[in-house]
Amino acid sequence: MISQASSRQCTVELQALPSRIGQVRRIVSAQLRYWNLDCLIEKAALGVTELLTNVHQHAKPDKVCTVEIEFLLGRLTVSVHDHDPRLPAVAPPPGGPDPLATSGRGLALIEAVSESWGARPQGDAGKVVWFTLPAPSATPVGIPAVPAYGTVGGGPFREPVAFCDGAEVVDAARAHTAVRSAVAG
Repeated sequence: MISQASSRQCTVELQALPSRIGQVRRIVSAQLRYWNLDCLIEKAALGVTELLTNVHQHAKPDKVCTVEIEFLLGRLTVSVHDHDPRLPAVAPPPGGPDPLATSGRGLALIEAVSESWGARPQGDAGKVVWFTLPAPSATPVGIPAVPAYGTVGGGPFREPVAFCDGAEVVDAARAHTAVRSAVAG
């Protein structure tokens, strides 16, 4: 089930099975495209994959979980709630990490790509594991602060625009500005 409580929050309930993880990655990617946060897709998809894989491999008594993504105050927060009360930890195995190991690096990856991450108990309801990604700056260098010729309300250059990896990111809710022709008639 997918629900969207506000224009900047999306929740998906699922069973953390390998076949569903790819679907959730696509949902997260589509939602971030809708919010014009394309530059965060790769890191968010990687992080949600790792969190869901942990639920699949470790959560007991069941694999039911809820993924929530929220964009608030310039930060994207991705969280996964499951019913297992045991909190995860990044702990290298005795003797250091095995360079040939095929698992055990999920939280270290999340730690490496995110701004912050953590886990919090939810009492008898299990736990929430989350990570945050900073959004691109809303005030890029080099955007003129003067109205574009022939526009009302300042035109598109007056709206907050951000750039990440060369891609323009515009807040679509504020980018809808009335435009009037400069030609009388």
